[in-house]
Amino acid sequence: MWKEITSKEQWEQVLQDSKEHSTIVFKHSTACPISAQALKEYEQFLSENPPTHVQYTLVKVIETREVSNQIAADLDVKHESPQVILLENQEAAWNDSHRQITVSNIQSALVEK
Repeated sequence: MWKEITSKEQWEQVLQDSKEHSTIVFKHSTACPISAQALKEYEQFLSENPPTHVQYTLVKVIETREVSNQIAADLDVKHESPQVILLENQEAAWNDSHRQITVSNIQSALVEK
């Protein structure tokens, strides 16, 4: 499953850890039906034996807006919600949003990297 990021300190640790392993950051809006569908795709991806060398995280953008904003600033990726970001070596290697968040798109991003 994923680890929820709820503080800037946790985010800073995830960012630092990305020097050692890839991380998927899923930015989720708990008030958005499109985000709910994207979350289902993310959960389905995670249920299908995802790569074990990757860490998986979730950020709730409404409840922890300051964390979500910090991610956008640190990675220089325009904030969208829902949004999935592949983090490698403290940089966004890939990202997608809204209806483009699918099991196959996440799988493809990880295969390409």
